[in-house]
Amino acid sequence: MLERILITVKTYPHPSERYQELVCTAGMRADGTFVRLYPVDFRYLPIEKWYKKYQWIDVELYKNSKDPRPESYRPITDTITLIGEPLTTANNWAERKKIVLAQPRPTMCELQELNKQDLTSLGIIKPYLVKGIKIEQVTSEWDTKHYNALVQLNLFDQEKKPLKKIPFRFSYQFKCSKGCAGHEMSITDWELGVLYFNEEKRLGSPSDAAESVKRKYLEDLCSSEKDTYFYVGTTYKVYNSWIVLGVFYPKKEQTSVQNRNVSSKMRRLVSFIN
Repeated sequence: MLERILITVKTYPHPSERYQELVCTAGMRADGTFVRLYPVDFRYLPIEKWYKKYQWIDVELYKNSKDPRPESYRPITDTITLIGEPLTTANNWAERKKIVLAQPRPTMCELQELNKQDLTSLGIIKPYLVKGIKIEQVTSEWDTKHYNALVQLNLFDQEKKPLKKIPFRFSYQFKCSKGCAGHEMSITDWELGVLYFNEEKRLGSPSDAAESVKRKYLEDLCSSEKDTYFYVGTTYKVYNSWIVLGVFYPKKEQTSVQNRNVSSKMRRLVSFIN
């Protein structure tokens, strides 16, 4: 079936013996319901099919019989058609929010319970409290299976594209509600990987680059000025294991009460000046 999807999530690529490499892509229909496009070997698609985040695409999908997650569909990548330019951040992300925030948003704890009933494996949540980001150093080398997939030539004798492994694992530590005991979920956002390697090149230090990523994803994207949400989803093979796929972070809107207070203060200031 042909569907129109707004791309909202692209995870950092990882090697695959069968598909060269895989990128988990998630998006939304016009009504805000989620769709997972998997598998996609994104960097090996023709460049005219390289969709961006918050860009609409048309694509033929069919239910992936090997992936039981309800939102998972296998895309026929040859049918991908980009529709216009990505939705902008104008008017405090108004076009994006119209789609992304269209559906009710359960808590992380509620999503986990729904997943136990095989009802959902994707969602967007609003963290009640972001306590921090945990950084763990991991190996910078792919394991043997993934390394062999990277160096193997494909059927057309085209060399594999270099794919660096991020030598750190970054995990959000947060509560999804006042009574929540807390969650710790790794972040797999493609943009995090790009940021890390850019900062490593700029700073010349892996540990300094990791701290720079932490500042961006904690102090900026989760600052008190941002209305922060997490895109979350389950991993393919580990039951009810959730990860943060990306972050949605428009600025907080002023409430009508705040707007009235600001207007009142401005009137008093103007009166005082005059």
